[in-house]
Amino acid sequence: MFLLSVSLLVSVTLFAQGYKIGDKASDFKLKNVDGKMVSLKDFPNAKGYVVVFTCNNCPYAIAYQDRIIKLDQKYKGLGYPVVAINSNDPSISPDDSYDKMVVRAKEKSYTFPYLFDETQDVYRMYGAQRTPHTYLLQKQGNDLVVKYIGAIDDNYQNEAEIQQAYLSGALDAVIAGKTPEPSFTKAIGCGIKDKQKRT
Repeated sequence: MFLLSVSLLVSVTLFAQGYKIGDKASDFKLKNVDGKMVSLKDFPNAKGYVVVFTCNNCPYAIAYQDRIIKLDQKYKGLGYPVVAINSNDPSISPDDSYDKMVVRAKEKSYTFPYLFDETQDVYRMYGAQRTPHTYLLQKQGNDLVVKYIGAIDDNYQNEAEIQQAYLSGALDAVIAGKTPEPSFTKAIGCGIKDKQKRT
């Protein structure tokens, strides 16, 4: 019973980790759909980053594909490029395999890196739970400070009926030197398919 309790505690602790607003985020290096390894430091002129945990198969992620492209096209030139990450375990979700990521990125003409978190270490480090789940990072000296966490907007079903564009509002605030309001929202989407949790 003691060992079981310890095991459960370790499991809960492992999956409870993640960044909060104001935390300093760590860089990573993951395989892009072009076969190259990519890290945030590969964008030396960036003022920050929009890190989006997404995937191929989730209906919510699919609904947001074009909006993520638009966000990258608008904000990359202002210093905040999108970096998309698929952390799903393909043994649980076969449509989220690396090969199918390559196909999807080509089909949709992604304007941003689409990286495969094969070990699932990065999503656990960030604390992402859903697809999509976004993290806005701002460079402050040598640090990457978390400025916004959560949903892209308040209406995944109909872009024309969005009332609150949370992520773009946070980006506009940070670019203007202000604090995003809100800085945290609940991400809506499919749960990330973890090989340890088997979800």
